[in-house]
Amino acid sequence: MPASDAHATTFLDFVKDSPTSYHAVAAISARLRAAGFVEVDETERWSDALPANGFVRRDGALIAWRQPSDWTARTALRVVACHTDSPALKVKPVGEFSRAGFRLAETEIYGGPILATWFDRDLMIAGRLIDTEGRTHLVRTPAIARIPSLAVHLDASLRKDLSVDAQRDLNAVLGLEATGASGPAGSADSVIAVAAAQLGLDADDVLAEELFFVPAEEPALIGIHGELVASYRLDNLASVFPELIGFTQAEPTDHVQVLAAFDHEEIGSGTPSGASGPFLPQVLRRLSLAHGHDEDAHLAWVARGAALSADVAHGVHPVRSDRHDPVVQPRLGSGPVLKWSAPMRYATDAASTTYWVRACKSAGVEHQVFVNNNNVPGGRSLGPLLATRLGIRTVDAGVPVVGMHSARELCAASDLEGFALVTKGFLELD
Repeated sequence: MPASDAHATTFLDFVKDSPTSYHAVAAISARLRAAGFVEVDETERWSDALPANGFVRRDGALIAWRQPSDWTARTALRVVACHTDSPALKVKPVGEFSRAGFRLAETEIYGGPILATWFDRDLMIAGRLIDTEGRTHLVRTPAIARIPSLAVHLDASLRKDLSVDAQRDLNAVLGLEATGASGPAGSADSVIAVAAAQLGLDADDVLAEELFFVPAEEPALIGIHGELVASYRLDNLASVFPELIGFTQAEPTDHVQVLAAFDHEEIGSGTPSGASGPFLPQVLRRLSLAHGHDEDAHLAWVARGAALSADVAHGVHPVRSDRHDPVVQPRLGSGPVLKWSAPMRYATDAASTTYWVRACKSAGVEHQVFVNNNNVPGGRSLGPLLATRLGIRTVDAGVPVVGMHSARELCAASDLEGFALVTKGFLELD
């Protein structure tokens, strides 16, 4: 199924708007508001006046819902879940220094990026600043930094083996010391000062910050026919965007439909805004409380539910297919992928698979299956976390990509659109 130009272009715009999880939540929020959803403050009491179509934010996470016109004894729950973060290099606080005439900033590895892909790329700074009045500001700078590689002439072993010392090699060049950039953090040309200046603030106005170095190269459609998407953060914006589109386009049913976009999956999800945290259980309980459910009625409602956990899948590599299962090899452009694992590294089982198959048939979308090569353990997803946290039947699936965790990943534009259609079909299931 070829992707529509409009869908692919809209996805590229979404990626441009979402250099960090915080920006992604802001971009999701804007699109939800445009679709008629109303934001709710989680620090206020929720009541019978709770909007039928609403959402709530918590830092780099967001949960949205669409309620039926009437909750009945058969009202169930349909959840589509994803994560907003990606492998990255995070800026260490107070970690700026000068060496060999350069001004540099220390980084710390966030998640599991392919480190070799981060060298010699133009990097911008993106993240959030909190000012002295407690207000949060999202920020992104132009390209201002780079992590330089060592010339092969100076180390011939680099022709055969690139070994990265995370502490030594991943310091980002900010400029030349001769420009006056040798002062301590907080001076006129520190990372914080540069980020603050983008917002019209002084460094002294900043109380706290969370900043990342982000590849500045924009996402692009490549390939002979423009059929491929090349970009940073396909893991996992290639799940966030299709689920958002499917959620906003889904027709109301007799069931509660929920979009849950979590943060911090790449570092284990064990945070207040991660899938192992309390965010989704709290929101679901508050929704049922607003309809007068006691604890038993609430648990029965959740037990009638099903969830689709979306995270990108490993598409077969064009020259390293030996790292995949020799028989089951999902291809880019051949449809969304059901993720299966005997040791339950993914939450998919026979019962939850039925929801996936029905959703694909309803959407008219062909799907594929991913299984691990028995000698390659593979990764995990937030599906098992969601399933164990809620006790809800969960299926794991995703768009196939090549180069997962690279600073420049690759997927097929048609698979993004296909996953959006399957998401819509899943939410509309009886």
